[in-house]
Amino acid sequence: MSDTETVTLTLTQEADYSFRVAFDQASLPDLLTDEPPPLGQDKGPDPTRVLAASIGSCLGSSLLFALRKFKNTPGAIVIRMRVYPTRNEQGRLRIGNITAEIQLAENAGDYKQIERILAQFEDFCVVTQSVRVGVPVEVTVLDAEGAVLHGDIPSA
Repeated sequence: MSDTETVTLTLTQEADYSFRVAFDQASLPDLLTDEPPPLGQDKGPDPTRVLAASIGSCLGSSLLFALRKFKNTPGAIVIRMRVYPTRNEQGRLRIGNITAEIQLAENAGDYKQIERILAQFEDFCVVTQSVRVGVPVEVTVLDAEGAVLHGDIPSA
């Protein structure tokens, strides 16, 4: 995404709480979203899951870009997202907190400039930094052995 590009999506109700998302890029397949029962039929991810996937994908892409920028060749990155619900003063369900646990394939010592990368990569994640304006997002990066390289100890 560039600072001059406007992203356009069209959501069309298919049935009850199920919506077909058509993206502005013709090459992208449609996405079906739905609410879980009792409202929907679980035919696709609900909006909360789509938000978590967007944050995780953005963080992973930002970290991968930073690793490669410093001539690293990382293996597959695995990201585990958790969304913690809460209720506001009116008793309405909200997203209270989101955590991302990013597992790298190699040990910390295998990466060039790892400290610099970990200090910067979150700042370049458009989605995470935008969501953080309203919802806390905690990020932890682990190496292949499970050592915490960045952030806090992951939540259970």
